[in-house]
Amino acid sequence: MSIEIKVPAMGESVTEATVARWFKKEGDAVARDEPLLELETDKVTVEVPSPADGAIETIAAKAGVTVEVGSILGAIAEGKAGKATPVMSRNPDAVAPKTSVAEVPKPVATAAPTAAKLAAAAHAAIGTAPSVRRISEETGLDPSRIAGTGKDGRITKGDVLAALQASAQPTASRPVLAAGSSAQRPNAAREERITMSRLRKTVALRLKESQNTAAQLTTFNEVDMSHVMALRSQYKETFEKKHGVRLGFMGFFVKACIAALKELPNVNAEIEGDDIVYKNYYDVGVAVSTDRGLVVPVVRDADMLSLAGIEAAITDFGHRARDNKLKLEELQGGTFSITNGGVFGSLMSTPILNAPQSGILGMHKIQSRPMAEGDKVVIKPMMYLALSYDHRLVDGRDAVTFLVRVKENLEDPQRMLLEI
Repeated sequence: MSIEIKVPAMGESVTEATVARWFKKEGDAVARDEPLLELETDKVTVEVPSPADGAIETIAAKAGVTVEVGSILGAIAEGKAGKATPVMSRNPDAVAPKTSVAEVPKPVATAAPTAAKLAAAAHAAIGTAPSVRRISEETGLDPSRIAGTGKDGRITKGDVLAALQASAQPTASRPVLAAGSSAQRPNAAREERITMSRLRKTVALRLKESQNTAAQLTTFNEVDMSHVMALRSQYKETFEKKHGVRLGFMGFFVKACIAALKELPNVNAEIEGDDIVYKNYYDVGVAVSTDRGLVVPVVRDADMLSLAGIEAAITDFGHRARDNKLKLEELQGGTFSITNGGVFGSLMSTPILNAPQSGILGMHKIQSRPMAEGDKVVIKPMMYLALSYDHRLVDGRDAVTFLVRVKENLEDPQRMLLEI
């Protein structure tokens, strides 16, 4: 009996996805609930499990194809005995593993095992890039026969693509060269061209759409972090022992923003058509950077959580975002966002709104600077804050007041936490 493999429902706002890769080939044996392939949506990557025991009968949607929810990906011959082949790694890092010259990665299943072994030996000797390994394993191309143009003679993806073009051996998953692109570039052999991931494409489109739709402005202020740092230093060990989570800075900022949002509800609202939607709840999105791009998981009803609850939620999001295990519903919605460029050393920036939200707070690097305190000059740990806001809804006075309230809350954290 033939059973269809279909694209599952992935949330009400997600209607299509891209086939990232198959873990199996036609004829391979599969077990019920065993992951068959990965689908990449504009938010996360999800695995599609096997609906039955049997063997892969057909693969209708190859890697790189865009599919809609409910469409057919392939079929399984239920009860049929298939080939027992190694399953491709499902570790997110397996797409681009971090390897050194002395580290030899395990080869994935390939139709040309002899070539794969030769490639693995070359990898150990040369330390080729993940993209080079992947292409050589998919095509059976021996990288040891390619002259590398990279640093220290290393083989680049451009070298492999040029070799494939010369030998008329296109890769199995995508065309080697797009017409009128790499073939006409004078330094194509020293360049690397990859297809944008669905996540990166969607982020680019949404940010540009946000920029084109909202009347975005940014206002700045600075905050003395002395009191927050002292409080954190005094209680961080006790806090971690009691709650099982580190006491970071983000929890203080979430609390400070919520207090300011309650006073200035326009910053927590959104425009929908000709209406203003005021939200009497506080779902705060916290931007997390991953290898695949920026994601913004949402801390739901953050105003109802303790400082420990907020820190635990953010820590969990960070770990699962990097492991590509966030759920779609955790990335949807949100009434306000916070992004921390300071972890990368940013001193000042203008964050872009996460539409349809009307405000986003940008945190930055804490830097010791001389500040006037009365008649004296003292060195204090200062941070620049930036609030980008939709001027269609939020007036300049409200935006400035919002940042002032955040500043006041952080410079007197005890008062904020006691809600007095």
